[in-house]
Amino acid sequence: MLQAFFTERLITQRDASPQTIAAYRDTFRLLLRFTQKRTGKQPFQLDIEDLDAPLIGAFLTHLEQGRGNSPRTRNARLGAIHSFYRYAALEHPEHAHTIARIMAIPTKRHQRNTVSYLDLGETKALLAAPDRRTWLGRRDHALLVLMIQTGIRVSELTGLRIGDVHLGVGAHIRVTGKGRKMRSPTLTRETVAVVRAWLTERHGQPDQPLFPTRQGGPLSRYTVGAIITRMPARQPSNARR
Repeated sequence: MLQAFFTERLITQRDASPQTIAAYRDTFRLLLRFTQKRTGKQPFQLDIEDLDAPLIGAFLTHLEQGRGNSPRTRNARLGAIHSFYRYAALEHPEHAHTIARIMAIPTKRHQRNTVSYLDLGETKALLAAPDRRTWLGRRDHALLVLMIQTGIRVSELTGLRIGDVHLGVGAHIRVTGKGRKMRSPTLTRETVAVVRAWLTERHGQPDQPLFPTRQGGPLSRYTVGAIITRMPARQPSNARR
């Protein structure tokens, strides 16, 4: 049933993105490991009745207390589980009672983070932070300029390929966003100049990452977060005035 959920439901019927499939895979990898320790059964020995509501509830508690996951992550894992059992209910109605109890497990309320923004001084400080005397510094500076000017998500930024950049008349980038929606944010003259200089140094083929690692692979969103976090907290001279 779990195999059919991935191959038939997610891939064939829903045409889910690789990111969604990976997130669901990770959820069930964690769940099956937890269940194996809890029941002593290997994953191929399990039946739907083994993964009942008390076990799913214990798994969710383990995520928060044992793994230190946030309520938001806990809710995302529960969403993946609910999606599987919703599919299972149609294929195995004989397990309707077990499935109904699992579907009744609610998401957890949590405090939403306040969405903030950078003011002009903070933006200038961030753009001034990379050491542009180095290859990594020039990459990070171009990355920040593009991200700040277009407002694209980090996952969209890391997914950009060289062929997605168009610097002629009507300069823009081609972005594949959430839900595989395509859009083309336009670029300002200043951003075009920075990106053009980076492309000249970057070289590469159209299908290669626009902002690669040292090894040439695509950056992860965690790496982008680390890049921003480790930048020195210094203000450019004109931002202090």
